[in-house]
Amino acid sequence: MANNDDTFIREVNDELRSEQMNKAWKRFGRIFIGAAVLLVVGVAGHRGYEYWHSNNASASGDRFIAALALAGENKTDEALAAFAEIEKDGTGSYPVLAKLRTAALQAEKGGKPAAIASFQAISKDNAVPALVRDVAKLRAAFLLVDTASYDQVAAEAEVLTSDGHALRFSAREALGLAAYKADNMKQSKDWFTQITNAADAPRNVAQRAQIMLDNIAASGKAP
Repeated sequence: MANNDDTFIREVNDELRSEQMNKAWKRFGRIFIGAAVLLVVGVAGHRGYEYWHSNNASASGDRFIAALALAGENKTDEALAAFAEIEKDGTGSYPVLAKLRTAALQAEKGGKPAAIASFQAISKDNAVPALVRDVAKLRAAFLLVDTASYDQVAAEAEVLTSDGHALRFSAREALGLAAYKADNMKQSKDWFTQITNAADAPRNVAQRAQIMLDNIAASGKAP
């Protein structure tokens, strides 16, 4: 008799659960279906966006390479126009790279003030990755060496000279050159010595720094 009672209780519980499920479905079924549809659409949309982004980034990469080729062929005006188009509607990192290359071409074309302004604009754009902003600051600093004061060069480069910074040796070189141009041989010597004393300084930068130290020593203007 106990077994029959147990069976009866299970059947009643099953019926109750079934009835509750039916009621829940009647009440919330459309919401469940809607949520499922949204989930499917969301996943499909995400996949679609990834595909679109990948294809567009690839297309932007092809356009960037084509623009570089134009620059390499000394078709500067055509290259600048191509980079401008990438800046306007390119995807991924290519608009930023196009801005950097545009500024470099402006400098090569003889438009240093325009190039400096372009590099400075990139360095102040918080939407640009930090390392790219730092590269732009360094490029601006080197361009300023020939035409600006030491303080103007330092405003761009000094923040990059701290130990551990990826661009520290090049930044120190820019400051050493700016100090040399300003005839401040002691300050110039200090910057170049920081390079030559560092075991991890790139060889080409260290070699140039040593040449400058030899010139400073020959001038007799620094102890």
